[in-house]
Amino acid sequence: MQKNSLVTKPHYLILDGLRGVASVMVVAFHLFEAHSTSHLDQIINHGYLAVDFFFVLSGFVVAYAYDDRWGKMGVGDFFKLRLIRLQPMVVMGMIVGAVLFYFQDSVLWPSIHQVPVGKMLLIMLIGFTLIPVPPSMDIRGWQEMHPLNGPGWSLLFEYIANILYGLLVRKFSKVALSLLVFLSACALIHLAVTSANGDVIGGWSIDAGQLRIGFTRVMYPFFAGLLLFRIGRLTHLKNAFFWCSLLIVVALGIPRIGGTEHLWMNGLYDSLTIIFIFPLIVFLGASGQLTSRFSSRVCKFLGDISYPIYITHYPLIYLYTAWVAGNKATIGQGLPFAVLIFIGSILLAYACLKWYDEPVRRWLKKKILLKSK
Repeated sequence: MQKNSLVTKPHYLILDGLRGVASVMVVAFHLFEAHSTSHLDQIINHGYLAVDFFFVLSGFVVAYAYDDRWGKMGVGDFFKLRLIRLQPMVVMGMIVGAVLFYFQDSVLWPSIHQVPVGKMLLIMLIGFTLIPVPPSMDIRGWQEMHPLNGPGWSLLFEYIANILYGLLVRKFSKVALSLLVFLSACALIHLAVTSANGDVIGGWSIDAGQLRIGFTRVMYPFFAGLLLFRIGRLTHLKNAFFWCSLLIVVALGIPRIGGTEHLWMNGLYDSLTIIFIFPLIVFLGASGQLTSRFSSRVCKFLGDISYPIYITHYPLIYLYTAWVAGNKATIGQGLPFAVLIFIGSILLAYACLKWYDEPVRRWLKKKILLKSK
């Protein structure tokens, strides 16, 4: 591998910051979710769409980072780079989930105390690889493919999209890629408007229905982000970070649409937001420039913690959800604890970033990438 294939390109700092905004919204969404009785009364109702926004961002950033490197690097080099970027925090997320697992024993998950430590550790080790476990190996009761850290499902599909890109889609012409994106958009709309719940929620279990959701949720946004980078002609937008952050907050926070009588309306909102609004946000964010030191620092901080907070916060959410269920706590009663969990999630993410993720990635680059030159 040639040396210049390892040169890191400048980040789109605004896009990094927007990823952080969406990650923080996810934490708040999951905290409020503990108090909801259904999808209809969920506060920050569409917070689950942050995953789809992440996929759009990933496709755009992967294209920016790697599209012009093919020929200078091979497929194996690409996979190594992606593993070094993503896998250390996958491992840490599973470790955090394992450490907190038995503290989540509650009326919501009454069988946790019966799970042998050996079995829990086996699930943790499997989780390190992101290999999904079948429902027969579920140790929580929610039929998650990663019972110690539920959001691991989205990283699995992120890897699948990266594999498809590295092996095949990177070679697509703009016409072929456009066709793939169009067909994926059609599949997304069909899934959303015909869903039994009128949304795109799902993807975290090993069964036919959930796997369909997972594949459908990743195919359009990831490859739409890729296409956006290849055909987009960036403009200039003032205060892009502010306006794009506002769009994210509104898109994720808008109340449920259509109620129980018109579930298809919410499904249409979900699909059209993913198809049009999220690529627009990425386009506008990539078109902006940061003009102050403060805004640059804010975007860098949010970007730095965005992935760590996403992949480590959910074991804390399990704790909070168990407490809410056991005490039948209202939002008002739970607010002090929710704020504590919210702040704790950010601190945990930052600690993992500085004391684990960054050092481990530096070490892996030195041992794996530089050694293979």
